[in-house]
Amino acid sequence: MNGFFDIPSDLQHSWAGLIGVHLREALLPVAAGLLLALPLALLCNRFRWLYPPVLGVTTVLYAVPSLAFFVVLIDWTGQTELTVMIPLALYSLVVLVPAIADGVRSVPDETLSAATAMGFGPVRRYLQVQLPIAAPAIVAGLRVATASSISLVSVGALIGNQGALGNLMAAAQKYDRPELAANAVLTTAVLAVLCDAALVALRRALTPWMPRSGRERAAAPREELLTKGAAR
Repeated sequence: MNGFFDIPSDLQHSWAGLIGVHLREALLPVAAGLLLALPLALLCNRFRWLYPPVLGVTTVLYAVPSLAFFVVLIDWTGQTELTVMIPLALYSLVVLVPAIADGVRSVPDETLSAATAMGFGPVRRYLQVQLPIAAPAIVAGLRVATASSISLVSVGALIGNQGALGNLMAAAQKYDRPELAANAVLTTAVLAVLCDAALVALRRALTPWMPRSGRERAAAPREELLTKGAAR
C-alpha cells in the first residue's frame, strides 16, 4: 500500500494535495456555471423564444472536445488551472440551464399570482419563490454537472501538470506503476460519490416541507433524464 500513496515528486503535490486541487478544479466551474445559468434560465422563461437557441448554443459548446478548448485558451491563460476550469464551466451549462428553466416553469401559476399580489417584482419572485420551489430540479442538475466535472478534470493532464488526480494516470505510464492509475480511478470515483451525497443532503435541507419518499420519487425521473442528456 505504500506504493499506492507514494506520489512522484514531479507532480508537486501529495495525495491529499492532489485531492484538494481536483476538487477546486471541479467544483469552482460548477459554481461559476450555476451563477451563469441562473440569469440565463430567467431570460429563457421570460422570453420563451430564447430557450431553443440558448439550449442549442450550450449543446454545441458541450460537443466541443476539451482539447480544442485548451488550444484556444492556452494563448491567453497559459498552462494554468483556469485553462481547465473555463471549459468545465461551459460544459455545465448544458445541464444546469434546462434544469433550472424546467424547474422554474413547474411552479404553479397560482403561486406566482399570489406572490405578485403580495407585491413581489419579477426578480424577487424568481429568487424568493420560484427558485426555492424548483430546488429539487436544480440540485438534480447540479448532481449531474458535478459528477461530470469531477470526471473531466483529469483531461487537464494533457496540458501539463493541471489534471490533478488525472496526472497520476500519466505518471503510471511514465514510471510503469499501474497502482497510480488505480489510485486515480478509485479516488475520483469516491470523490464523485461523496459530492453527490452532499448534494442530496443539501436538497433535503432546502426542501424540508417535502415528504422524503415523495420527493425522491418525483426527483428520480428528472435526474434520469438529465443523466441521459449529459451522457449524450
